[in-house]
Amino acid sequence: MERVFKRKIYEKLLRWKEQRKGATALLIEGARRVGKSTIVKQFAQSEYKSYILIDFNNTTQAIRDLFDDLTDMNMFFMLLQQQTHVKLYERDSLIIFDEVQKFPIARQAIKYLVADGRYDFIETGSLISIKKNTKDITIPSEETRISMYPMDYDEFRWALADEVTPDLLPQFYQKGIPLGPTHRKAMRDFRLYMLVGGMPQAVNAYLDTNNLSDVDQVKRDIIKLYLDDFRKIDPTGRVEKLFLNIPAQLSNNVSRYMPYQAIGEVKGDKMLEFLNDLEDSKTVLMCYRCNDPNVGMSLTQDQERYKMFLADTGLFVTLAFWDKDVTENIIYSKLLNDKLQTNLGYIYENIVAQTIVATGQKLFYYTFPSEDGKRLYEVDFLLSKESKLWPLEVKSSGYKTHQSLDEFCSKYPSRVSKRFLITTKDYEQQQQTTILPVYMTSLLK
Repeated sequence: MERVFKRKIYEKLLRWKEQRKGATALLIEGARRVGKSTIVKQFAQSEYKSYILIDFNNTTQAIRDLFDDLTDMNMFFMLLQQQTHVKLYERDSLIIFDEVQKFPIARQAIKYLVADGRYDFIETGSLISIKKNTKDITIPSEETRISMYPMDYDEFRWALADEVTPDLLPQFYQKGIPLGPTHRKAMRDFRLYMLVGGMPQAVNAYLDTNNLSDVDQVKRDIIKLYLDDFRKIDPTGRVEKLFLNIPAQLSNNVSRYMPYQAIGEVKGDKMLEFLNDLEDSKTVLMCYRCNDPNVGMSLTQDQERYKMFLADTGLFVTLAFWDKDVTENIIYSKLLNDKLQTNLGYIYENIVAQTIVATGQKLFYYTFPSEDGKRLYEVDFLLSKESKLWPLEVKSSGYKTHQSLDEFCSKYPSRVSKRFLITTKDYEQQQQTTILPVYMTSLLK
């Protein structure tokens, strides 16, 4: 059974409608299968008297031909209504260009359609900025652009008919108190989210079957869809290899992604093109090393030193077991109960990265040598808060030591206002360090 899930992005759509009043089109970018089309259709049905949805993956040539001549807007809208059998109402109808990257001419037409002022326009797309999708068009300045990500933890709990957890966790965090006897269940619930992930099709499969192997098959289908896209972007298969190599690189616990280990030597410009295409696909999250850990980290990000995470941790788990045709329930069961004998630190690092990005923040990390030069310290993530930094270290199990965090705060004491150790343990304040259970990461905003 297909379900329509409650998504936070709906509020952003409402703000755009109320504030812009047709002065711009709304462009929603996101990876394939994150739910863009579904949420826009729900929004159209609830907030407008009528709407037209044009799916450029599957539309008629007659509708495509309408965009050849926009000199007579009255004729354009009359023919559009005739082709779709939908009546449009001035200032109370929405026209949706779904998968607009498949027909760039329609995106270029936004300038004139918005200027006409009669109707609202929303565009959705993946791979929006890929060179071949923009090379022959003028990008309209009349676009308000927002990104859509997989379902976050609150949305996942809503899907499971749990309205309590998303309301209560902020209260525990704000009061600085542990969950106590309910922490163990809270962690198990969160691990379930990590395994299922936030792709609506995967969540839907879990609700239908309650079988994680069935969910895994859905996630494999999504990954195969991504791999097909990568092959279209780069027929040599190198973009695909960069993507497939993400779990292996993270599990090696190195301080950066080593692209040449995945695809061999490539000229610098070509490598940058591959990485830009991956980032534009919205399937991966780039975390750059900042050379100067201070406010304004984007100004000193190192383009050659970065980590890559998957945009959805559920897909990451499936990709980590890609050598199998399907990930058996026994593996999922052990992961769910924290019993699998493997280093799961990189999975927790991925979910923290995913959560930070979902709250609208960029990813940065920092490495620096010890005074004697014998070891390299690494702060997993740095958040910029007003004029100060919040360093984050992620631990998947015990937290007896957090030396990298301590050394960073000792090195830059005037730059740090709060410090966090994100773990599987309950909330605790240890002197200046906040021990934060991973399910509270979204509250660091």
